[in-house]
Amino acid sequence: MKLFIISGLSGSGKSTVLHVLEDMGFFCIDNLPIGLLSSFAAQMVSTPEQFYEYAAVGIDARNRSEDLKRFPAILSGLRTAELPCEVIFLDADSDILIKRFSETRRKHPLTHEKISLAEAIDKERQRLDPIAREADLYLQTSHTNLHQLRDLIRERLTKSEANTLSLLFLSFGFKHGLPLDADIVFDVRCLPNPYWETHLRSYTGKDQPVIEFLEKQDIVEEMFEDLKSYAERWIPRIQASDRSYLTFAVGCTGGQHRSVYLIDRLTRHFQETYSVIARHRELE
Repeated sequence: MKLFIISGLSGSGKSTVLHVLEDMGFFCIDNLPIGLLSSFAAQMVSTPEQFYEYAAVGIDARNRSEDLKRFPAILSGLRTAELPCEVIFLDADSDILIKRFSETRRKHPLTHEKISLAEAIDKERQRLDPIAREADLYLQTSHTNLHQLRDLIRERLTKSEANTLSLLFLSFGFKHGLPLDADIVFDVRCLPNPYWETHLRSYTGKDQPVIEFLEKQDIVEEMFEDLKSYAERWIPRIQASDRSYLTFAVGCTGGQHRSVYLIDRLTRHFQETYSVIARHRELE
């Protein structure tokens, strides 16, 4: 059996992830007290007839502070008992979470008459920090809608469970913020920008006119070769350290042209070697 521990800020998509895993055949429990995590794992492992190959538990900030602080030790104990465990942590920008709660009119679990929503989110982030630090897969969902999150979880976990590194190539725009869930980030804003060519402005890095423009630039080819060489050298070493997930991000100014073009080229190059997912944050 393998155990997945799902945690994160309220409104970031924890329930969605658990529903997806349940649809995938996982045995799922939401809001499990951390104090019962070891007992639950022991029971699942010792059950003679295991109906489920995978289990997932949701853990949120309503646990006691002492138990949340003990999470790293509890997780270490589970792994010492040779139970494969992965921690998936979901996060989102505070202003995005406030907007989501305002739109749904849901009550944040830590709010009361003396704590505002913004204060509750900050408090929740602090309480969950011991779990966030242990995350094998950290997902920043500020720019991800419900359907994208469902697809991303299915793709990443399916590829991970195939015993290969789940490699996500991500394009983004710096003016929309850094992707906080990226493991490796490259800045390609030094390259010629198709945006300043008026006839190319409405296209993206997936369109032939932009592709042809970038392919004519020697410096773009140099950048691609450097990115490819870096990935070829270091991704195998990262994989050898028992990593299941890796997000390799390339950013330009708006995330429409240069980064999209380079991510598509990297995806084509590495898809024969790894389980690759390509995502263009600003185009989605």
